[in-house]
Amino acid sequence: MKYVKNTDFCKKPHVSLVGAGPGDPELISLKAYRLLQEADVVLYDALVAPALLEEVPSHVHKVNVGKRCGQGSWKQSDINSFLVDCAFRYGHVIRLKGGDPFVFGRGQEEVNFIRKFGISVDVIPGISSVMAAPSSGGIPLTHRGVSDSFWVVTATTRHHKLSNDLELAAQSSATLVILMGTRKLAEVVQVVSRHRKADTPVGLVQSATLAHQKVVLGQLDNIVQLGREAEFGAPGIIIIGDVVAQHPYFQGVKNTVEVAPELRTKSV
Repeated sequence: MKYVKNTDFCKKPHVSLVGAGPGDPELISLKAYRLLQEADVVLYDALVAPALLEEVPSHVHKVNVGKRCGQGSWKQSDINSFLVDCAFRYGHVIRLKGGDPFVFGRGQEEVNFIRKFGISVDVIPGISSVMAAPSSGGIPLTHRGVSDSFWVVTATTRHHKLSNDLELAAQSSATLVILMGTRKLAEVVQVVSRHRKADTPVGLVQSATLAHQKVVLGQLDNIVQLGREAEFGAPGIIIIGDVVAQHPYFQGVKNTVEVAPELRTKSV
């Protein structure tokens, strides 16, 4: 592909990879918000909140390059090329990515490609759903005397298989945080159950930090059924470990979250 610089103005091509946070538009950083006001083009992901895009000035070009499972979407190679093309044509390009650009966001792939063309790149961190989903769902990742660490694992590798790290993580006593695993919940449970007790607490958080957030609580031996009953889906996070029992529901504080009557005794 041939990249042509727009000679009508003297703006230097530059790309900023910006983390939009977990969903709630108010969780973006002040620096990221300021850059959105200064951008010439914004290429955004599917998980970026519409309310956040409304904060981008009307004269700024906005392009949806998001990738969603099961839907038609841009290939990563096309996004890479488009970033370079937009930088040469318009100047400052914001690549607005859900969560944090460097947490399962393929951010480094984009940085490596862009720099090949002599274009400067900076990265603005964002709040990852790794931390935000458990917190907004009332589940701490660590708790003194219960969990001293946590593993973050993707359930969907480039080969569309469970990560081998899940088996290793399950053998530890750490909290497990599994991303991109909503369609593989049964497989995840099967692997973890080989190393942890059936009554190990499990939490599912869907659409974290948003008004329609859903939290489902159970344990290894019933969470698949509970998730099915609650229609747990993407975008969602799976949290496994004794620390999940710190949620108010397990502590006897009922009705902390609005739930359907038929699920009230099993999920929140």
